[in-house]
Amino acid sequence: MSGTALVVGASGIVGSATAALLVEQGWTVKGLARRPPAQDGVLPVAADLQDAQATAAALADVHADAVFITTWLRQDSEAENIRVNAAMVRNLLDGLRSSGKTPRHVALVTGLKHYLGPFEAYGKGVLPQTPFREEQGRLDVENFYYAQEDEVFAAAARDGFTWSVHRPHTVIGKAVGNTMNMGTTLAVYATLCREKGRPFRFPGSAAQWNGLTDMTDAGMLARHLLWATQTPAAANQVFNIVNGDVFRWSWMWGRIAAWFGLDPAPFDGSIQPLEQQMANDAPLWRTIAEREGLVEEDLGRLASPWHTDADLGRPIEVITDMSRSRRLGFAEYQPSDDAFIALFERLRADRLIP
Repeated sequence: MSGTALVVGASGIVGSATAALLVEQGWTVKGLARRPPAQDGVLPVAADLQDAQATAAALADVHADAVFITTWLRQDSEAENIRVNAAMVRNLLDGLRSSGKTPRHVALVTGLKHYLGPFEAYGKGVLPQTPFREEQGRLDVENFYYAQEDEVFAAAARDGFTWSVHRPHTVIGKAVGNTMNMGTTLAVYATLCREKGRPFRFPGSAAQWNGLTDMTDAGMLARHLLWATQTPAAANQVFNIVNGDVFRWSWMWGRIAAWFGLDPAPFDGSIQPLEQQMANDAPLWRTIAEREGLVEEDLGRLASPWHTDADLGRPIEVITDMSRSRRLGFAEYQPSDDAFIALFERLRADRLIP
């Protein structure tokens, strides 16, 4: 089954991986972003989803069978996150409706903040037990993920399309300028440590160092999105989506260190955030980039230390249950260490790291 797809947030980690998979599978793919990048086989649609009229105009001739919403905009408070990101989803779906042809299916990517809470209350208060399961309801706190879901649910009831919600853990994948990018952040951190002989030290909490966790490869998430779009039994359901393995950072940190030719520093149990460690590294990165002929000299467009710190500093173990997808036939599997290594190899091949 194929058709025409609209990938919203086509320049991001998830959007670019989804667009590439759809092109490979024979779909006609339109990629929406404020500044759509050049992507093989993807037809660009330029739109600012905060502007309802401009969005409707940009979508006037876009008739998509499937829509993949993989974007959000970070704001200074959760109230603003809710206002802005709910409006973006609403403007998108209203714009598609005004084009005269509503989609067959809309897939929304959110994440584990559904269970852990928004950034202002992340990993605090009374949280559900792990592994997180889809039937665990919303926390009693405002959350922009809930607002995005509500916009999709309301439009689906109005316009008659099916929907799916996909909740990945931290996503491993490539995108420049992305605000949540652990894989590239760790690659840049390792490069800086190697350059200056700094200890390559795990920056997070003892709970994350010692506890079990999981992650989501961008390609795995893309395959899950396509699967839900093509599987009738998956309609109108929410799904967790992770790689299928579990690991401890005490093991993974050594795997990452070895790829960069580093010895992992001993972990003493204290948190030393990357946002502090890398605060003054922009000039050093520019020097490395100029010397090595890298294509991105701006450290801020490659690394997102604040988000990596949020994930690695959590005080609780985080594991995600995927039984709902497995029961419906989604059997994909991706070892997380292989996902990291594949990303590092791609970053090097694309001259983003030396």
